[in-house]
Amino acid sequence: MTTDRPVHGLVLRSGGVALALDLADGALPSVVHWGADCGPLDERGFDAVRRSAILPVGASEVDVPVRVAILPEHTRGWMGRPGLSGSRGGTAWSPRWRTTSALLDGRELLAPAALAVVDHGSGTLVVTAVDDDAELSLALTVELSAAGTVRLRAEVENTGEGHYQLDELLLCLPTPTEASEILDLAGRWGGERAPQRSTVTVGAHRREGRRGRTGLDAATVLSVGTPGFGFGHGEVWGVHTGWSGNHVHQVERVLGGEQLIGGGELLLPGEVRLARGERYTSPWVHGFYGVGLDDAARRTHRYLRSRPQHPTSPRPVTLNVWEAVYFDHDLDTLRELADRAAELGVERFVLDDGWFGGRRDDRAGLGDWYVSPDVWPDGLHPLVDHVRGLGLQFGLWFEPEMISVDSELARAHPEWIMATGGRLPVEARHQQVLNLGIPPCYAHVRDAMCAILDEYDIAYIKWDHNRDLVDAGSGPDGRPGVHEQTLAFYRLVDELRSRYPGLEIESCSSGGGRVDLGVLERTDRVWASDDNDPLERQQINRWTGQLVPPELVGAHVASGASHTTGRVQALSFRAITALFGHLGVEWDLRAASAAELAELAGWIAFHKEHRALLHGGEVVRLDHPDASLALHGVVAADGSEGVYSFASLTRAAVASPGRIRLPGLGRDVTYRVGPVLVGGVPLGADPAPWWDGGPLTLSGAVLATVGVVMPALRPEQAVLLHAVRVADGTGLVGAGSEGGDVPGGAE
Repeated sequence: MTTDRPVHGLVLRSGGVALALDLADGALPSVVHWGADCGPLDERGFDAVRRSAILPVGASEVDVPVRVAILPEHTRGWMGRPGLSGSRGGTAWSPRWRTTSALLDGRELLAPAALAVVDHGSGTLVVTAVDDDAELSLALTVELSAAGTVRLRAEVENTGEGHYQLDELLLCLPTPTEASEILDLAGRWGGERAPQRSTVTVGAHRREGRRGRTGLDAATVLSVGTPGFGFGHGEVWGVHTGWSGNHVHQVERVLGGEQLIGGGELLLPGEVRLARGERYTSPWVHGFYGVGLDDAARRTHRYLRSRPQHPTSPRPVTLNVWEAVYFDHDLDTLRELADRAAELGVERFVLDDGWFGGRRDDRAGLGDWYVSPDVWPDGLHPLVDHVRGLGLQFGLWFEPEMISVDSELARAHPEWIMATGGRLPVEARHQQVLNLGIPPCYAHVRDAMCAILDEYDIAYIKWDHNRDLVDAGSGPDGRPGVHEQTLAFYRLVDELRSRYPGLEIESCSSGGGRVDLGVLERTDRVWASDDNDPLERQQINRWTGQLVPPELVGAHVASGASHTTGRVQALSFRAITALFGHLGVEWDLRAASAAELAELAGWIAFHKEHRALLHGGEVVRLDHPDASLALHGVVAADGSEGVYSFASLTRAAVASPGRIRLPGLGRDVTYRVGPVLVGGVPLGADPAPWWDGGPLTLSGAVLATVGVVMPALRPEQAVLLHAVRVADGTGLVGAGSEGGDVPGGAE
């Protein structure tokens, strides 16, 4: 295909989203529309959209309209934060890029002579550019997935003599001024991903993560939307930086009226200095659009599920023994726990912290990755063999990036501790950080882990990371080392996954401190929080789901008295909260009564029976004015069924919540809906009167717009509803048909 003039526009459209890019005049791509699919655009239509987006020149501003690229350029009059910050000792600090090529899905971007705009489906655009004066080259990647999500990445190369110090690379997407409300997340240990709202103002709302990991307080997804946007209404544009080290999310509005959201890696001073021929590749920056937060989340989940590395086997129900035994490892006790777990239907047994070196408490032993001969004189074989003999997978806890000062490794190699100057950083959890950026240190940790994985039949690693990186210098000169440490962590995970293809890995970091799409390119689930209290987990799980689909979120049924809060809660509340994730148990099952064990077995059986729906359906969350109530669920992609959790979080102002809507089902499809009462009606609850008559038969439209009356629950109680599409006598489904089987009682 040939052309007598260059392509000046590209429209990518997929999943209900359009991304229209201006490629004219040899400049970097500029977004003229990102949002709802506006339909096909020919050259005339594209040009009209492009021209209609140009803002007028304001008084006391530059004399030409400012063209804002995906990598915003100061040299073109952009007075916000530039996309590229850096210099050669104070020169070459304001590059002006000239594009040299554009490839769409790996092929040169060409168009027929009569058409200078390409209208495409999903696809990947790679634009290369240079600045000969600054002696820099750039490769900018822009991708629209089939699900309608956007990914951006840039690679900068130093093509000149001497070093170029890169200080920041920020990739941005424009949003309309109607997107005037900000929603991002904050948090702390045991309270990750707490929502917070604010108003977009002139200037930057900038969320920096300087903890050397994603962080318990990470923004996770920074969204802007029309005022009052919620789960089911209002347009929403969101951004996520897929990076497990220091990072940035921001929204910026300048006085001219332009508004951008963007992200990138946060680089410490002098952390990236490129010699001639060296390159820096940014993390992926993801953009999400939807009508409502659920719509944006569903696109994100579809994108993640489409990846080739996404887990396809059923997510095994897990027993983690941490809250059962802590550091007290006793073979007979652990065998008994495994026996009881197998009887309940558990499929994976995980031995947590305390099995190695001198690790009898949290003050010693990290870095000594060999089985403790004092606790395990015959190695782990007696336990592993017993667990495997029960038909369970065996999993093991590691914290490879950390070191205890009281350890054999620290005494042998104190220079492997990350430090700045001649001082040790302040301790956190009585530990320091091991510098994986030092090749011999990296090799030592890798080889120690491989020795364990070679000796034992281990299907799963719980990979922990329990402290922030403070004064994280890299020897011998103490220069900042967070960037290299993050890359070394990725290399180590990648190397282990390559050597042990069936190995699954969980990202845990003081609970939910490493939840991002960079780590999820390499791991099979994230641990959402160390807090298993179901009241806290209702919110934590809800907002983790804005980025991560349920099958990748660890959620455990813990003991009646919460380890973190001390609250005592009914098993049904604990189980229903954990059902909507990668289900596990974290409880000393020896202390459970026969009735509790029977009920827990029932919940596990329900989860396994409906696992394909729970882990493959589309998440729905209800907007409701009463903050004491929470409803969420998953609906099958084909609309055939849905499972909903209705929870009372605190004491409401009224005795009954009245009708509650069940969103997400097929509007013109008939369903039978009823409660799932594995453990019976919650203690003290007043059942909904309609329960006495058995399941209701209603259309999805009625369920979504009218709803059904819910039971009156005490605080910290929940019930489960199951809706199933009904079929007529021929097996066809549709409004008004009869049949189906949704239990009104236990399932």
